[in-house]
Amino acid sequence: MDVSMAALRAGVERDYPDQVAALDGVFKDIAYYGDLTNALLESLGKYYDESLDLGDRRNALNSLRAVPARKRFGIRQYDCLPGKSAFREFIADVAAPFLGTLGLTMPLVSCVSKDCAEYLAGKSDYANKVRERVRNKLCAMFDRGDQIMLITHGLGCLVSYDVLWDLSHEPQYNEKYANSKVDAWLTLGAPLGDNNIRKRLRGAKEKLAGRFPTNVISWHNVAAEDDYTCHDNTLADDFKKMMQHHLVSAVHDYHIYNLAVRYGKSNPHSSVGYYIHPRVAKIVVDWISAGAMVEAPKYNY
Repeated sequence: MDVSMAALRAGVERDYPDQVAALDGVFKDIAYYGDLTNALLESLGKYYDESLDLGDRRNALNSLRAVPARKRFGIRQYDCLPGKSAFREFIADVAAPFLGTLGLTMPLVSCVSKDCAEYLAGKSDYANKVRERVRNKLCAMFDRGDQIMLITHGLGCLVSYDVLWDLSHEPQYNEKYANSKVDAWLTLGAPLGDNNIRKRLRGAKEKLAGRFPTNVISWHNVAAEDDYTCHDNTLADDFKKMMQHHLVSAVHDYHIYNLAVRYGKSNPHSSVGYYIHPRVAKIVVDWISAGAMVEAPKYNY
């Protein structure tokens, strides 16, 4: 939370210094499920060095803070990054459709993201627990009547989509929350463009309007060059029926270059690189300027 919000603030401070106070005044919260993911990955023999990881994230942030202007976040700077490669995105583009026809999507996903594979097709209660974390936070904001910008990254985009669908359509939620609205949903590095992954989302087998969430007003999707997680980097075409059925006002796609370097190598999926990018700063500032609260609400917990 600290590193992500520091990256977002640095981007706003760089491009819109007069809006920093407004950003600081907006209430922020996080639906944290890292402990669940850590436990899952450790059960699969993975090891996580928290101190090293946080240190490397902060190093990436400090390097990106040194980029002086928004115009320096382009292809020329990206092409100079160490270890830059389009290979993973190329493999995803080529292999995903073919393996999907053979029913081998999950083995491919598992190779690059075991937590995502477990969420989509695992036999444990990981998916239910993760959705519960996100749902509890989102419902608390709906209950308070907050004006909400929902920001999600990677797997969080799948989780949030499913939670939004549940709140729109599941009988235990929809009576209370079907008409509650997320003012703006910002997806970063979202896998939602992959057809085989979309088949596993909540509501995927429903017809027409019942297939989609009903509680998002504006959807902004930001996808970075060479980020294999969002190898299909446009969502407006995949979710155009949401607009046709008047379930969302707009779905905007943006293509960016993520300049983050993690462990000495280009990492176009890095959340730090997304949060500090000029496009994300503009989307957030535009939302604040359109009427988000300037003073943080006072909540009792």
